[in-house]
Amino acid sequence: MPSMIDEIVFGEPSRGVGLVFLCGALLLAGQQAYYVIVEGATPFYASLFLIAGMALSGIAESLPKSRRRAAGALRLTAIAVLVSLLVIGFVTPELLSA
Repeated sequence: MPSMIDEIVFGEPSRGVGLVFLCGALLLAGQQAYYVIVEGATPFYASLFLIAGMALSGIAESLPKSRRRAAGALRLTAIAVLVSLLVIGFVTPELLSA
């Protein structure tokens, strides 16, 4: 089992996947900015967690292949951000919508 985790989390980054994650984070950030600035809506905090998680994953996948350990640390941080979104959603969901 440790070899599988080592292979997945600390494997070589993939530039194509990184570009998809970074573009997705940029699109979500643009949508959030539009609704807050133009429409005057209150920010949806759950999307901020998604933006942060996707951006961290995109940065991790965009690193050179020689930076496998740094990419793994960024991947683990992205997972922690997204899991914290789930925990907050189950424990106190009003924090995400207010």
